[in-house]
Formats: sequence, C-alpha cells, structure tokens
Amino acid sequence: MKPSDDTAVTVAYAPSPNEQRIVQIRVPRGSTVQEAIRASGLLDAFWTIDPAQLAVGIFGERVPLDRCVEDGDRVEIYRPLLADPKDARRRRAKRGPRG
Repeated sequence: MKPSDDTAVTVAYAPSPNEQRIVQIRVPRGSTVQEAIRASGLLDAFWTIDPAQLAVGIFGERVPLDRCVEDGDRVEIYRPLLADPKDARRRRAKRGPRG
C-alpha cells in the first residue's frame, strides 16, 4: 500500500476513568469508523466492548459507524454511562453546595 492510498487514524478507548488505550493505525482511504475500530485490535483486547452497542465519536463529536475516516482523525469509543446525567445532577443539587 502506497502512503497516498491509506489514512492515518488514532483510535482511543478508556476502559476505566484512570486508563486510556490509544492505538495509531493506517487504514485504506475510504475506510469507515467501524473498520478503523476493528483494525485497531481494541475489540479483541477488551471483550467488554459490545460492537452492537458502540457509541463512537471523532474528536468528541458523535458519529455513525459508517462514517468515513479522514487522515488525522481521532476515533473515540465511548463507555456506557454509569448514571443518567440528569439524575446525577439532581442528586448533587439535593446535597447542596460543597464547602
């Protein structure tokens, strides 16, 4: 594969709040987000990632799995939320200000 025929992409996943895995790969030009994730090997390394339930983004913006990646993209695999953000905010408000 000639350099002009492929795309440099970073795939990132944080299996926990204190751990982050970042893999730099090259994929054929026109590859999708899903293909880049598969090529990264992260699905094999982390069995907890459910390919059917993947929430993904590029540079913090949610995108569909069939979006084509571009040179320099950072594909991010998001973990499921542990708590609904609205419920968590309400609980914090009930506790009152810290200090």
